[in-house]
Amino acid sequence: MAASLSIHDIDASYGAVRALDGVSLEVNTGETVALLGTNGNGKTTLMRCILGLLRPSSGRIVVTIDGVSTDLVGLPAEAIVDLGIALVPEGRRLFPRLSVEENLLLGAYRSAARASISRNLEFCYGAFPRLKERRKQPVGSMSGGEQQMVALGRAVMCAPKILLIDEPSVGLAPILVARTIEKIAELKEKLGLTVLMAEQNFHQAIRIADRGYVLVHGRVEFCGDSPAALGDSDLVRKFYLGL
Repeated sequence: MAASLSIHDIDASYGAVRALDGVSLEVNTGETVALLGTNGNGKTTLMRCILGLLRPSSGRIVVTIDGVSTDLVGLPAEAIVDLGIALVPEGRRLFPRLSVEENLLLGAYRSAARASISRNLEFCYGAFPRLKERRKQPVGSMSGGEQQMVALGRAVMCAPKILLIDEPSVGLAPILVARTIEKIAELKEKLGLTVLMAEQNFHQAIRIADRGYVLVHGRVEFCGDSPAALGDSDLVRKFYLGL
C-alpha cells in the first residue's frame, strides 16, 4: 500500500490574516513526519487545508495512493476522506453523549471502511483494550487519555492510508503523552500507515518521527532529515530547548 503526500507553495488566509506563506513539504510512503511549531504558527491551518476544511489561496496539495495522484485543492472534505485520508483533530472532537463504540462506528462511514467494520472494530479493541472494557460508556465521562484513544480508534475505523494527527499531546499528563505517542507508532507499523503529525512537544514528537519540519509564522523555516538533525538545529534549540 503506497501512499504519499506532497504540498507545494501553499498560501492560506483567514480574511486579511495570512496563516500560511509558501509552505512546501513531503511525506513519503511509510514515513512519520513531524510538523513542529508553537501555538499559532500554522500547523492546524495546514491540516485543515489538506483535509479540505480550508481552501488555500494558492498552491497544490497532491496525494498519491497506489500510483494514482490527486490534487486535493478544491475537493470537498468527504471526497478527500474517501481517498483514505483521516484526521485525528486537536481536542479530539468526540460526541460526549455517545458511547465509545458509537463514536468508533462513526469513523467507518466511508465506503471502503464499511465493508470491514467488524474487522477494524476488533483491531481497535485489540490495540486499545480499555476501550473494549468501556465500549458502552459515554465518552464524555472518560479521562482525557481514554478519549484520545477513542479519537485514534475512530480514525482507524476509517481504514486510512494517510493519517493526519493534530496536537495529540494537548491536555494530557506527561505520562499519557508518552503512551499516546507510542500508540501512534504502534498503529503506524501495524497498519502500514503514512503519518503527518503536528505537535509542539518536540521531545515526544522526535521519538517516533523519521524527520520533520518547523513552522514559524506560517513558513517552513527548517527541514530536518532525521531526529538528530532536528535536535541540532539552532531554530529548534531556541524555540524548544531554551539554548
